Amino acid sequence: MLYGVALAIAVGLGVPIAVLSAAQAQGRAAAAAVESIARQPEAAGEIRSALLLSLALIESLVIYALLIFFLLYKLLPSVMDVIQRVSAGG
Repeated sequence: MLYGVALAIAVGLGVPIAVLSAAQAQGRAAAAAVESIARQPEAAGEIRSALLLSLALIESLVIYALLIFFLLYKLLPSVMDVIQRVSAGG
């Protein structure tokens, strides 16, 4: 039973934590890119391409977390199984 609880917590909190971390990282990257473009407007194209690459890499980590979520979600018991085990156990 403890395994199911730990798995449910991991599934329930894994993706939101990954999304919040990625959102914070994307915000920082965008803010740094805008500040860099403001300081050096002639390098805007290079900064923009570096920003897009970094945003794609950050977003890929969220996609990996989503894939792990789906893999772990399959391992969770259904609600009816848990209710039957609890009611049968006393």
